[in-house]
Amino acid sequence: MADAQAIEDTPELRARWGNFAWTAENAAKAATIRARYPEGRQMSCTIPYLDLAQRQVGAETDTQGWLPIPVIEFVARELDLAVIRVLEVATFYTMFNLHPVGKYHVQVCGTTPCWLRGSDEVFAACKNRGMARGKTTPDGLFTLTEVECMGNCASAPMVQINDDNFEDLDYDRTAAILDALARGESPKAGTQEPGRHTVEPLGGPTTLTAMVSENHDYRGEW
Repeated sequence: MADAQAIEDTPELRARWGNFAWTAENAAKAATIRARYPEGRQMSCTIPYLDLAQRQVGAETDTQGWLPIPVIEFVARELDLAVIRVLEVATFYTMFNLHPVGKYHVQVCGTTPCWLRGSDEVFAACKNRGMARGKTTPDGLFTLTEVECMGNCASAPMVQINDDNFEDLDYDRTAAILDALARGESPKAGTQEPGRHTVEPLGGPTTLTAMVSENHDYRGEW
């Protein structure tokens, strides 16, 4: 956190984003979101509105999206909230980008389970493709961020790239994913371990095997 960048609010940003407004499609989505909550509870829309706004910025800039201050102010006006209330949410959740990012936001988990399983190799693959933590590559393609646990400990190490998780990684698997993205391809998300579907045990179950093989029916025995 000591290295966190200050949130910029410049005349150039205001000139670019000061007139931000929903597209027709997103205005309809925003109305649907707002209708989920009773009158007076519009603050509950803050997270989905910020997500929608970030995605619209991403669509306009061909990036993963981010939230300039004027866009955050727009969301506050839409919800009739003080700007600080919306800013508190935007700065709390790492899913919201407060600075421009690349087309692909590469978020590598560096928490203990991923680190023990080789997240250093994931970072090495990123570094060897020109990435540096907290920076965007000169071509605007990749932004690299180290993040805390994202809940894929059973298939560590993992990385989240935009909306997709990639799991069971090593150096070569990470490099292959990054290279595919750079070529404009869509690599398979999820586990990269051959034969593994989600996070089931490698090699099959090791507990309750007798119950599984005998197909017991325990109904009525309690």
